Amino acid sequence: MDLLVAGAGPAGAATAIRAALAGLSVVVVEPRSAPIDKACGEGIAHSAADYLTRLGVELTGRPFHGIRYLDAVHQVDARFRAGPGLGVRRTTLHQALTDRLAELGVPVLRTRVGPIIQNTTSVTAAGRTARYLAAADGLHSPIRRQLGLARHPAAADGLHTSIRRQLSLARPDRSTRLSSPTSEVRRGLRQHFFVSPWTDLVEVYWSQLGEAYVTPVAEDLVGVAILTSARGSFESHLDAFPALKRRLHDARPAGAVMGAGPLRQRVRGRVAGRVLLVGDAAGYVDALTGEGIAVALRTSAELVECVRKDRPEDYEAAWRRVSWECRLLTGSLLWARNRPLLAPRIVPAAALLPGVYATIVNRLS
Repeated sequence: MDLLVAGAGPAGAATAIRAALAGLSVVVVEPRSAPIDKACGEGIAHSAADYLTRLGVELTGRPFHGIRYLDAVHQVDARFRAGPGLGVRRTTLHQALTDRLAELGVPVLRTRVGPIIQNTTSVTAAGRTARYLAAADGLHSPIRRQLGLARHPAAADGLHTSIRRQLSLARPDRSTRLSSPTSEVRRGLRQHFFVSPWTDLVEVYWSQLGEAYVTPVAEDLVGVAILTSARGSFESHLDAFPALKRRLHDARPAGAVMGAGPLRQRVRGRVAGRVLLVGDAAGYVDALTGEGIAVALRTSAELVECVRKDRPEDYEAAWRRVSWECRLLTGSLLWARNRPLLAPRIVPAAALLPGVYATIVNRLS
């Protein structure tokens, strides 16, 4: 076959769909049963929603028309010019992608990739041999580690963090009060609430703790994702956003709290022989600008083109070319976020320069 895809999340499924539409023979390997959930903001930018529609993926959700930044004093809105984004439950998105794979006759094998063996003409994994393997196996990609493409986050960021500190962050105690956020490790927690959306925008609440993203995903449901490096439960984190907590005062939680992280993932490269990394497996900066799926879709298109042309050596430059703007903006905002003197000024600056803020938001969308 032409392409073996490891992972059936948005990056992997979109890669497989694009490959099938390009006339390539493709098989997906995914050990988890559909639909797969994940802690994420669930807001899909207009460009990403449009791309999925062109792939034949039928999306259902709630449109949103821009981004609102809020802190304790300021509020600033940036409305989209090109068209609305779409708030979509992660499980709904995954089911739509799975349905499209089935329509195209793309096999999905319920197994693990396991050891990867490759030579100059093919790669073998999960008992299948293909010309290429697309590794779309997520933020903590086992394939990335297996091929030696992962960079240790502590070494890459110049951090000197003890194992004890890492374990304490990984196991937050629901009864623990908030600690001060640091620039060490950022993680996300997500919870849905049964409540009618009070705006047609995605709201981003800022506090010393971090950011809380509120995305309308149905007429009676919103998703709340909190990004922070502080320890604590979702409920304790919510105390840092009193205006949002008042909004949710009478709202009933829908489902369990889900977590993800560490968010920052540094990668040595996106290509190892005939294996190409895509999506979160290819490296991740932060969820701060909400561009994960959009970048994954753009880079998946480049991956398929490199496979079609039999030029894997072109993929690294193509990945960098289509993702540089988002990486630059996200990295710059995260840098400011981690500076005690700059962080409190981010929302006031957006309110002072709404035109600049709107331009950046529309560029990302």
